[in-house]
Amino acid sequence: MEIEKMVLSLNQLEVDCIIGERPDERERLQRLVIDAEFEISTASAGSDDLSDTADYAALAERISARLKEAKCMMIERAAYIAAETCLEDNAVKSVELTVTKAGAIKSLRSASVTVRLKR
Repeated sequence: MEIEKMVLSLNQLEVDCIIGERPDERERLQRLVIDAEFEISTASAGSDDLSDTADYAALAERISARLKEAKCMMIERAAYIAAETCLEDNAVKSVELTVTKAGAIKSLRSASVTVRLKR
C-alpha cells in the first residue's frame, strides 16, 4: 500500500500573549488558540525515529515563544508568524494553521484567521 499523504496536527495549542491593537489589549495577556496541520514526509510512517518526522512538541514550544515575543496587533500577523515558524522545520512540507481569539468584542464569541503556507 502506498501512502499518498501524511498529516500531523496540533489541536488547540493555547498561547497567552499580548495581542490586539486597542490600548487595553496592549497591557494584558490574552489567549490565542492555534490549530495546525502539517504535511510531512510519508517516509516517517516506516520509522520510529523522531529525526524522520516533525517534532510536534518542539514546534508547539517555538510557536508559543514566537507569539509571546511578537506581541502582534492583528491575528492575521500572529497566524503568519506561527505558520512561518512551522516551515522552519525541514520535515514540514506545508502548513495550514488557524488562530482563534476569543472575547475581543463583547458580542462576539471569537474571531479566527486561517493561513496556508508551503515550501
